[in-house]
Amino acid sequence: MTTNHKINRRSFLTKTAIGGAAATGGVLAAPAVLAQAPIVVKMQTSWNDANIWQEFARDYAERVEAMSGGRLKVEVLPAGAVVAAFQVLDAVNDGVIDAAHSVPVYWYGKNKAASLFGTGPVFGGSATTMLSWFYAGGGKELYDELTQDIMGLDVEGYLGFPMFAQPFGWFKNEVNGVADVDGLKYRTVGLAADLLAKLGMSVAQLPGGEIVPAMERGVIDAFEFNNPSSDKDFGAQDVAKNYYLSSYHQASESFEFLFSRAFMEDLDPDLQAILRHSVEAVSTANTAKAMDRYSADLQWLQNEAGVSVHRTPTEILDAQLKAWDELIPELEQDEFMKKCLDSQRAWVERVSYYELMNAPDYGLAYEHYFPGKVKL
Repeated sequence: MTTNHKINRRSFLTKTAIGGAAATGGVLAAPAVLAQAPIVVKMQTSWNDANIWQEFARDYAERVEAMSGGRLKVEVLPAGAVVAAFQVLDAVNDGVIDAAHSVPVYWYGKNKAASLFGTGPVFGGSATTMLSWFYAGGGKELYDELTQDIMGLDVEGYLGFPMFAQPFGWFKNEVNGVADVDGLKYRTVGLAADLLAKLGMSVAQLPGGEIVPAMERGVIDAFEFNNPSSDKDFGAQDVAKNYYLSSYHQASESFEFLFSRAFMEDLDPDLQAILRHSVEAVSTANTAKAMDRYSADLQWLQNEAGVSVHRTPTEILDAQLKAWDELIPELEQDEFMKKCLDSQRAWVERVSYYELMNAPDYGLAYEHYFPGKVKL
């Protein structure tokens, strides 16, 4: 649907205010009241109300409302309120909702290049490195080229909150090498599905809310979702007791904040700026909350739920990197994906060189003050 076919809210409010004044014989009270009425931004997420990420979306709404002085009100809706979790991109494009809080990998089925904006190959950069690529290394321009030019979508998107590397996930039994995961029916999403299939895993792509029921029915044998808090909240600890942290399958993801371009263009420029720049503000707030809650919930899983927490074995990590080596040439057969990957490699080679050379050994310091807690 094009901008011309959608309601121009600014014009509507202006005309209504003028009409109200005329109808009351020039009395100014009615337009003043109308001017104070907030513009509602209907934002659906890809998460249910129990997920900590729904809180993260509400944190965004609070900042938008505060910065706009109440002129904008973000109505945060859970997955399924209007459309399914994986359908928010279409809903924003079609004007069914004004905005969405999700991740690009959820529309991987429309274009595999979506995964390069959060769940692509790990060249040595962290999620923070790759979020910086999005804003300072040409990633945003490539994202716009994909969504607006190649896919022809009436959306604009921004990334925020550099997620911590996702755990390899939840297993009923210990996994000590590649032979232990070969043949397992495993849940993940996006390019990680292609990657882990190369390790012999049989992959199913499911939304978060379907994972535990699928595990209970034996549809899958193991799974990953994202972090200790989200995993705990949907009951991962009730269906598996071995939790493997650290992995290269999704090590650099961020949230996607999607907006209808037609909706944005109808707003005054300062309100557009608030919606865009609040993504940056909430990125910091989300990071602080995640550090607090993820670490506390990991302790709860260990101490209260009887979960054994492991680091993923080096043999599996090495196999993941070799699998990326096989997958990358396949991806680069697509001209646009090669352009993205070339851009990411150049960014990581320069930026991560500085990061790695400059970073002290935090593990050494941690071991000095808290000896024996982490087996590195």
